[in-house]
Amino acid sequence: MSLRLPWPEIDDVLLDMDGTLLDLAFDNHFWQRLLPQRYAQRHGMTEEAARLALAPHFERTLGTLDWYCIDFWHRQTGVDIGALKREVARDVRLLPETTAFLDALKQRDKRLWLVTNAHPETLAIKLERAPIAHYFDRIVSSHELAAPKEHPGFWQGLSARHPFDPQRSVLIDDSEAVLKAGHAFGVGHIVTAAWPDRGRPVRTGLAFPSIRTLDELLP
Repeated sequence: MSLRLPWPEIDDVLLDMDGTLLDLAFDNHFWQRLLPQRYAQRHGMTEEAARLALAPHFERTLGTLDWYCIDFWHRQTGVDIGALKREVARDVRLLPETTAFLDALKQRDKRLWLVTNAHPETLAIKLERAPIAHYFDRIVSSHELAAPKEHPGFWQGLSARHPFDPQRSVLIDDSEAVLKAGHAFGVGHIVTAAWPDRGRPVRTGLAFPSIRTLDELLP
């Protein structure tokens, strides 16, 4: 299975990190299991009660910069999120095809961008465990632009700070909300990473053309 892209017409490849280059299993486990466990221990409650206590905060912040901000979650939970991420950083995993895909694009002289909602501290922790920073011409966290990738302000800020031709670009991300924002901004080619967590089934019924693995995009 492959998705044909007009590579000669593409200069810039904008890549998400979690769920596109890294296995989202780490984040799913961290936020859905590990944080509730530590929150429960800290506040003397059951894990189920902790999940119920955290749920309104997750619902309220979905799609906002706070959703991705470890400082915000430290204040909300009393748990040092950065320290906890470092504690379990050994579980950060590159998706199996990531390195070969990045190598292939560099050989084709494409400009590679890492555009992520990850907090800068989270980004640093993950790039320590998954040493791929050298592949990228630009590494941009949405926290630098004060807007998440789901928001038009991110794309306006990105273009103002690092000018590029959106029509000659491809955005690859596992978040449909992010992809819709990129599409609205005018990014010419949109691709959904449909298998972000390799411990879960491939997603179907997606709004944009999708791939299971990055190597499906290579000629």
